[in-house]
Amino acid sequence: MAKKTQHIRLSKLEVLRRIVFITLGAALVSVALEIFLVPNEVIDGGITGISIMLAHLTDLPLGIFLFLLNLPFLIIGYKQIGKTFALSTLYGVIVMSIGTQLLHHVDALTESTFLAPVIGGVILGIGIGIVIRFGGSLDGTEIMAILFSKNLPFSVGEFVMFINLFILGSAGFVYGWDSAMYSLIAYYIAFKMIDVTVEGFDESKSVWIISDEAQEVGEAIMSRLGRGVTFLHGEGGFTGGSKKVIFCVITRLEEAKLKSIVHELDPVAFLAVGNIHDVKGGRFKKRDIH
Repeated sequence: MAKKTQHIRLSKLEVLRRIVFITLGAALVSVALEIFLVPNEVIDGGITGISIMLAHLTDLPLGIFLFLLNLPFLIIGYKQIGKTFALSTLYGVIVMSIGTQLLHHVDALTESTFLAPVIGGVILGIGIGIVIRFGGSLDGTEIMAILFSKNLPFSVGEFVMFINLFILGSAGFVYGWDSAMYSLIAYYIAFKMIDVTVEGFDESKSVWIISDEAQEVGEAIMSRLGRGVTFLHGEGGFTGGSKKVIFCVITRLEEAKLKSIVHELDPVAFLAVGNIHDVKGGRFKKRDIH
């Protein structure tokens, strides 16, 4: 019974944590839209971009369009993708819609055609990234892309890119082509900031090393980098000879030092480095180096 109670308590804490961060992310998006982008006639992609243009053409509040246009996709997402994701997204969209309404009459912090898309794009990307990181979304375009990509010869990313290019291009007819190009800049910056927020600055990398000095290289990585290694046994495709393979996970900042260690001990070693978006379990935590 004690274990069951602990599980319920942890679940509630996780729900509370998700609510807090989705609220923060949606609030940041509201700030980016109403304090930086919308007053300077700069839009975002997806449903948000369509909502901004419709609000401009009809003089109705932006929050109404953000909620109403996302609602059909949330209903579809509830049935097709999952209850938790749909509810998290619904909550985020509600907070974003209310936030834009509350900030609608607040003056823009800058009228600079350079600073507005740059600062707005940064804040927008961080806000969206936080919501994504904690299991939600703020735009129905991604839901639509996931569903349509199953029946079309396009990936989710390609579908979203096509839709967003169409929407950003439409801004040229609504606001003028200068605004469309500034919107493209803001969208690109936001896209990059989403990656940084979701994946983190301290990006992890997987490393595969094939060396005749595998034991010595592995010990050097453990002693000089403080990272654990795993020795795997392989077989050469051409020679058929036995090979020892080293596998380890490092941070982006440790990559240069690891390469230096490997080159120092075995200049002809095979080395492959790849990006990893998430690391869990095992003993990834760095060990103290003496």
